[in-house]
Amino acid sequence: MLKQVIEIYELLDSAAVTGQQVADLLQSRGANKVTVKQVQGQAGSTDFIRIDVPGTCGKSAGGAAPTLGVIGRLGGIGARPERIGLVSDADGAIAALAVALKLVEMQAKGDKLPGDVMITTHICPHAPTQPHEPVPFMGSPVDMETMNRYEVDPAMDAILSLDTTKGNRVINHRGIAISPTIKEGYILRVSEDLLTTLQITTGRLPVTFPVALQDITPYGNGLHHINSIFQPSVVTSSPLVAVAITSEVTVPGCATGASHETDIAAAAKFSLEVAKDYGAGRCQFYDAGEFKLLQSLYRLPMVK
Repeated sequence: MLKQVIEIYELLDSAAVTGQQVADLLQSRGANKVTVKQVQGQAGSTDFIRIDVPGTCGKSAGGAAPTLGVIGRLGGIGARPERIGLVSDADGAIAALAVALKLVEMQAKGDKLPGDVMITTHICPHAPTQPHEPVPFMGSPVDMETMNRYEVDPAMDAILSLDTTKGNRVINHRGIAISPTIKEGYILRVSEDLLTTLQITTGRLPVTFPVALQDITPYGNGLHHINSIFQPSVVTSSPLVAVAITSEVTVPGCATGASHETDIAAAAKFSLEVAKDYGAGRCQFYDAGEFKLLQSLYRLPMVK
């Protein structure tokens, strides 16, 4: 996966990169369904990109295999003209697009997954920055409602949300970490299946991180959020697990020279292996029976 990460990194590390250029690369490698939509916001524009990779038994082929969504979360890949170069916040987009590139290359070689995979993210080399404690965050030219509208699809039966998560003192580990499963306002226990995949793909003990109730509430409500990694859960009933690309120290999202390609590759490789097992029915994000019991004992409204 490192090859795909480096190729995507080099493509995105440009002041003039567009979503269409990313689409052209993916289509040249065999992607058949790529859509790009430029959306204008108050602070500029960004290009939302979506790549649909069909599975042999996926819904797109009339099958019943579940669909996995892989969302690259970020404010922007660059903070020009304030900062020159690719910012730390770009890691989620790079990882998601590396998954897409690897999947289409696999299909060209005859390796097709059983389930459909939908990959979404957005490309913005000129995003604003915003104050945040303990270090500054990247902003975005569009609001969170718009971002969710283009990046979250009802057809996603489960979601991996990939995002740089270095601007905190909660995850003091360099590499990647996963969250408990979030579903309909509930913070569930960490999936055993995903823990197994994480330790296999990294070769290390799995690292997880805590989630506060504030983190799974909508942006703009005045509460502190670790970052936007959980925001897709606000608009879907599908289970979501955050895949955080992390560091031992706090790093601003707008910092350049702060991306570590091997860590991005670890997030992408983990996501790819989850896609293989989830579509084949070998991986569960949560225990459906336990969730039903939890709801009967402690009824909560879905976060809105």
